[in-house]
Amino acid sequence: MNLPNKLTLLRIILVPFFIATILIDFPLHYLVSGILFGIASVTDSLDGRIARSQNLVTDFGKFADPLADKILVISALVCFLQTGLLGAYGAIPVVVVLFREFAVSGIRLVAASSGKVVAANIWGKIKTVSQMVGIASIFAMQSILEIMNLLNYSVKELSEIFLVIGIAVVWISTLFTIISGVIYIKDNSSFLKDK
Repeated sequence: MNLPNKLTLLRIILVPFFIATILIDFPLHYLVSGILFGIASVTDSLDGRIARSQNLVTDFGKFADPLADKILVISALVCFLQTGLLGAYGAIPVVVVLFREFAVSGIRLVAASSGKVVAANIWGKIKTVSQMVGIASIFAMQSILEIMNLLNYSVKELSEIFLVIGIAVVWISTLFTIISGVIYIKDNSSFLKDK
């Protein structure tokens, strides 16, 4: 197994630890979660660059890399939903992301049954970056609140502002999710037609 594929697997292995640090309440748990998320996000950037620059692109990597991204992002969004960081209508962006990912994965499976591997397109990469930036910003804001809390500063007003900003960035990434999903389905609809 080459280095890019190992980095992809590392991203998947980090997910349970990442989930635990979000959901288990201990001092600075969002900061720890954010660091784990940051490490996982960096592996996403590195694996693709290394694979392309050293000609190590594999079918496994084309399949596993976007799968690892989906696992990471969906895990974060579901945990944010459970902890209340997505607001009253937080289930909507989570369902949209899940629908898009299942649709794209379905097309990939149909293509794979025909011996074809469908790699992510630029819109999928924009979607992933927007999701990771949105999630990272939520971690950053929650970490600031945790630190301020430890220092005995009042965080009530700031936490309300951060909640609104966090919800906004998730909805913006959801818009990119919809756009990338529509384009992906349109570009690969040939795999769904009867032959």
